[in-house]
Amino acid sequence: MSVARFIASQRTEHGVPHTLTCRALEVSESWFYKWYDRDPLPRQRRRERLTEAIGKEFDYSGRTYDSPRIGLELGEKGWQVSDNTIAATMAEKGWVARKVKRPCSTARQGKRAAAPDLVRRKFTAVAQGVLGVGDVTEIPTLEGKL
Repeated sequence: MSVARFIASQRTEHGVPHTLTCRALEVSESWFYKWYDRDPLPRQRRRERLTEAIGKEFDYSGRTYDSPRIGLELGEKGWQVSDNTIAATMAEKGWVARKVKRPCSTARQGKRAAAPDLVRRKFTAVAQGVLGVGDVTEIPTLEGKL
């Protein structure tokens, strides 16, 4: 926030006159009126357009692009801006890229041939109760697991 805006906010928010605030901050009233009512400088207008462009790219990405990626996108559109400037603008606006969670799997399908069926497993039964399937990885006994 600029000093001129601060002085103006003191009057609107707290009812403190401009003259008193200018005297407390040791600036002249003429300086305040010169800077308060002036048009934005070209640099400020460019920064506003840049902030708007960053916001569009950030929203277009689904709020997932960070400053380097937004820098690449803006570079393709003709902007010449550093990643640090983009990062500072994003931090100022509170824009934080969310990380896209990628699925991870420990099993890689299709890398090896299927193992041969040495026990000739049958998963279809002729009638109910004819074929039993079980897991014998452990057998509980009185002395403990076997």
